Amino acid sequence: MPGQFETISSLARQLAKGSVSSRELVEDAIARTETFNPVLNAVISLNKESALAAADLADQARVDGSTSPLLGIPILHKDIFCTRGVKTSCASKMLADFIPPYNATVVDKLQEAGMVSLGKCNMDEFAMGSSNETSFFGAVKNPWDVHRVPGGSSGGSAAAVAAGLAPMATGTDTGGSIRQPAALCGITGLKPTYGRVSRYGMIAFASSMDQAGPMARTAEDCALVLNAMAGHDPLDSTCSDLAVPDYSAVLDQSIKGLRVGLPKEFFSSHLNDAVAKTVTAAIKELEAAGAKIVDVSLPSTDLGVSTYYVIAPAEASANLSRYDGVRYGYRCDSPSDLQDLYLRSRTEGFGEEVKRRILIGAFTLSAASYDQYFMKAQQVRRLIAEEYQAVLKDVDVIAGPSAPNTAFVLNDDSKSVTDMYMEDVFTIGANLAGLPAISVPAGFVDGLPVGMQLIGTRFGEAQLLNIAHQFQRRTDWHSLTPNLEGLTR
Repeated sequence: MPGQFETISSLARQLAKGSVSSRELVEDAIARTETFNPVLNAVISLNKESALAAADLADQARVDGSTSPLLGIPILHKDIFCTRGVKTSCASKMLADFIPPYNATVVDKLQEAGMVSLGKCNMDEFAMGSSNETSFFGAVKNPWDVHRVPGGSSGGSAAAVAAGLAPMATGTDTGGSIRQPAALCGITGLKPTYGRVSRYGMIAFASSMDQAGPMARTAEDCALVLNAMAGHDPLDSTCSDLAVPDYSAVLDQSIKGLRVGLPKEFFSSHLNDAVAKTVTAAIKELEAAGAKIVDVSLPSTDLGVSTYYVIAPAEASANLSRYDGVRYGYRCDSPSDLQDLYLRSRTEGFGEEVKRRILIGAFTLSAASYDQYFMKAQQVRRLIAEEYQAVLKDVDVIAGPSAPNTAFVLNDDSKSVTDMYMEDVFTIGANLAGLPAISVPAGFVDGLPVGMQLIGTRFGEAQLLNIAHQFQRRTDWHSLTPNLEGLTR
């Protein structure tokens, strides 16, 4: 099969030489999805006819002289990005039949770069979850072990890339939702600086932290895609107008002399011992490449989860108030009056985790609790951001684990709600501070992938991608793939 487990950069070279066509890549991706998705449940909708038509247009554009590096490359979108004429559900009953009349800016940008959209990926409902078990369409399975979760909320995107259903998928990251599933599925996932990529048309969860980013096999691929994704958007008032560099141009720079900060709080009791050893070995590879390892401290790390789970639900309760059964989205049958319409539409349309966060958010924003909880959380958020800024004045990047554990089993009754929330303990800080961060494959524990996280300065994505690329030139963890033999119903 021409596109099986290939990187974007490899496929781009083959397309440029004419040794493969976009139609062949898309046909291969469709065939693999139809073969493996019934078990993985990573893809919610597969748009075969439109994808093949777009592939034919890409092939003709190449014949006509176009040299765009992404032209004709297949892509899957997390089902949180609005796509004109294509169902966008946020993996919720509330939007199960919603068909947007417009594209998200990210979708438009990647389409303009020539990428071919195959369809939409499963996710945790409204991006709320760390395991991809809260989806209205059912849980996603991890390709490395289908009895385990792929992480969340971008678990469908991570599983699809890991299984070779597409060389790249979009994801969103509010508290680790790109990096944690990337780590658990053994791929590379980048959360850009808040404001680097437009949020227009990306259905909101927590507006002050949501950020779109690429999920692919390698840092080189993420750089190629970020070149197309990033940039100012007048439709998003939070989107930066800072010039976009060529992220691919600096990938080959040496990291000799680079100062890598190692927070002692990232190697605490929260971290699985075997994961800690694996990540430590990966960091030694950076040291072997010439980087200098520096011990640092982020003392408010343990406050991050509680801070996040006050602010994020508060913003979610406001953002999700628009789903009321009146204008669009799910509407209950035969409401007796307006109150009944609101009550039953929201009760029936939202899943348990979404309801939990709406209730938490409504409580913390109430007049009796606003100062005690929401305002206090905002103060702690500022403290966390200042700690990161202070550390990043002394080091170039911060390194550590992406997730405290490897992929855990599906329907694990031993994990409480707070246990699930703690899966984001090492990723949340970058969101609270608005910093870029990347997860790269760093090894395995008992056959399950482990990710190393790198956190950089604001708009420092180029440096993160450079470091990740140099790490991947020295290791082969990113090139290993799950055994999908027999993974059919």
